Parts: sequence; structure tokens; C-alpha cells
Amino acid sequence: MRRHEFQPGRLIAGLVLLFAGVLYLLDTTGEADLPWFAVIPLTMGGLTLAALVGMVTYAVRRDRRDRISESSDR
Repeated sequence: MRRHEFQPGRLIAGLVLLFAGVLYLLDTTGEADLPWFAVIPLTMGGLTLAALVGMVTYAVRRDRRDRISESSDR
């Protein structure tokens, strides 16, 4: 398998959804008493953070790629 780029936005999204799933699992088994509306803001906030991190990562990589192509053109 070839190596791929590290994508921190996808990592954050996965961790947030995994955490939400664990919270629901704990609520289902009776280990935690979690109101249903508590996980929705947590999930939306985490996915928003993941989107912001993804956009910043894309912008940094695009800027770096542009700088490399400019230096090779000279």
C-alpha cells in the first residue's frame, strides 16, 4: 500500500464521531445518564472543527505547492 498524505481534518472527524458513539454506547448500557440533546452540539462542534482544520491544511499545502512550483520555474 502506498503512503498517503496525513489529513488531520479527517482524523478529528473520526475521533469526534467515535467519541459520540462511545457516549451513546455508555448511555445504552446504563453506565452514563446522557440526555439525547447533549451529543448533537458536541458532534456538530467537532465536525466544524474538523472542517476548519481541513481547510487550513489545504491552504497550507496549496501555498507550499505554489512556492515549490515558483522556485522550479526560475
